[in-house]
Amino acid sequence: MRKLSSVGLAVIATLLLSATTVLADSPHFLYANASIDSSGALTVAFKDAGLGTGVSSIAVSLNANATAEYQCWNNGGHHPKAGNKETVEGPLTNTDDFPVRHGQVTASITVGPPSQGSFSCPSGQSLYLMSVTYSDIVVSDATGNSSGATPDPISSGPIKIKV
Repeated sequence: MRKLSSVGLAVIATLLLSATTVLADSPHFLYANASIDSSGALTVAFKDAGLGTGVSSIAVSLNANATAEYQCWNNGGHHPKAGNKETVEGPLTNTDDFPVRHGQVTASITVGPPSQGSFSCPSGQSLYLMSVTYSDIVVSDATGNSSGATPDPISSGPIKIKV
């Protein structure tokens, strides 16, 4: 009888410890900071914590709406007055798997800039990305946890990047 109660207590203690571990998992983003790099791409540096120690990797997605302006320039460094300009906009998304260490992930994920599509320049001119703006920036993980990135919206300002 005494052995049975000791075994029963051990089983109950194990269940209570397991329940505590499950309750300790509480996914949340500690930060999600947006920036635009020299190529016009949006990068969000983030820290996702509370993922639990039993998780080895997690899928993280970055979603944003983007507006980019492309323009043709001649070899003399001037842009013609003609309508050699194109604005493209639409949603962008990227999902990647990240290793989880000690129940958290500290990493960054990148999207964009949006493609110029079929827009091209006539002979003797080169295509440049002039500006890009990202809005509705959201980073989320496979648990359904999400966070808006700061700042939102974010704009490159005037840039001139040859495509």
